[in-house]
Amino acid sequence: MQIVNRIDPLRQAVEALRSDGPVALVPTMGALHDGHLTLVREARRQAAHVVVSIFVNPRQFGANEDLSSYPRPFERDCELLRGEGVSLLWNPDGEAMYPPGYATNVSVSGVSETLCGAARPGHFDGVATVVCKLFNQVRPDMALFGEKDWQQLAVIRRMARDLDLSFPKADAIHGVATVREADGLAMSSRNAYLTAEERAAAAVLPRAMDTAIAAVQAGTALDDAIAALKQAVIAGGFASVDYAEFADADLASDPVRTWRETCAAAGCGADRQGTFDRQQGGLALLTVFVICLGSGHGQTTGRRSVFRTPALLEGIGAGVPHWGVRPL
Repeated sequence: MQIVNRIDPLRQAVEALRSDGPVALVPTMGALHDGHLTLVREARRQAAHVVVSIFVNPRQFGANEDLSSYPRPFERDCELLRGEGVSLLWNPDGEAMYPPGYATNVSVSGVSETLCGAARPGHFDGVATVVCKLFNQVRPDMALFGEKDWQQLAVIRRMARDLDLSFPKADAIHGVATVREADGLAMSSRNAYLTAEERAAAAVLPRAMDTAIAAVQAGTALDDAIAALKQAVIAGGFASVDYAEFADADLASDPVRTWRETCAAAGCGADRQGTFDRQQGGLALLTVFVICLGSGHGQTTGRRSVFRTPALLEGIGAGVPHWGVRPL
């Protein structure tokens, strides 16, 4: 596996790889777990070569979030990637990604402004900016992202469509089902922040989502199902629920109330950590985001959850972004 940290050598290396066939990019911030490695395995299945990027992007962290403490086990990550047959690791430093005088920001209106975007102003601008740069640096034929963060995936696809990106094209930006722990909690680098008590309490989230899916499939009104979900999450040890709403499944339109195309969103009070969940099942499209927000130890980190239902019931997502949950 080649390890590259400067643009010119990167482009030379990628062009050499491309002579063998398609190149896939898996962007990460490191601290890899089996969810990331699942993306790598799917990328290897679809492409001749896999490029993984590791860059802890400061522009997607808000004030008092966990930028300084975000785990960076670089040597361990390298060993994992070598074991998966990754061809190239792109590991730029801050100056290579944002050189002195850097002044450009990529902002995706609409889809980035609701749900997590409303709770974390500027977060998705940071995501869109760094991903656009990674696409231009690596110029992959395809890119793979976890469905754990459904809103992030929607932002990136919208950016690629709006900017007419060719490497990769929007339809070559693939979502991959989230990998779960044995108790249903989505794998995430930030799960390491949870105490044993918090980790046990966090498992209530996917269980509550399973129950909400089943209730809607049985005819329960969406509002009632979400209310029951919030009650179950709080009873399971979360401190509070910050919001709940329905939105179109592409996250781009105003809230709606139609069963055929809805997603629901909810937020939970939090301290240092959170979970993101996405599950599928049922007759129609239902995506539930549970976003846990709060502050503790001078930081705001967090947890959110999404589930979606167009097919048979099937566990899919969960993980931990940067807000916070406070299991009691």
